[in-house]
Amino acid sequence: MRLLVQRVLHGEVDVDDPDGTSRLTGRIGKGMVVFAGFGAQDAMELPQTRLWTAMIDKLLGLRIFPDDAGRFNRSLDDVQGGLLLVSQFTLYANCRRGRRPSFDGALAPVPAEALYNRLVCDLRGRLGERLQCGEFGAAMRVGIANWGPVTIMLDSKEF
Repeated sequence: MRLLVQRVLHGEVDVDDPDGTSRLTGRIGKGMVVFAGFGAQDAMELPQTRLWTAMIDKLLGLRIFPDDAGRFNRSLDDVQGGLLLVSQFTLYANCRRGRRPSFDGALAPVPAEALYNRLVCDLRGRLGERLQCGEFGAAMRVGIANWGPVTIMLDSKEF
């Protein structure tokens, strides 16, 4: 599992519908936009592991928000920030050969969607309505105002 975390002043995601219209599925103010991807090695048992819990704890505990002295010293909970979660299989792009990325390292859509939905449930249990989401597998437009900029990659292979 990979989580690309961006500290933002605000973020939102719109989903394109088949009829050509779009709809807003999530919007936050100050907080994090998190792009979540699952790799071919990620098993359906992942949510029952300590790794899953450690990744979520690390994500929610990241002290990337400034304190009164301007230092990275506050977490999402400390600032009562929102979290906008967006699925993104392209986090597993392999660009080593040629110019067209290969996505063979990404988990197949059906199990990836199940893991994404579980991640939504687990984060909602911790954040409540402060969690907003994109829509798995949809064409989306994600608008963010990256604050800093601050962008951090959490990769399960490093835990």
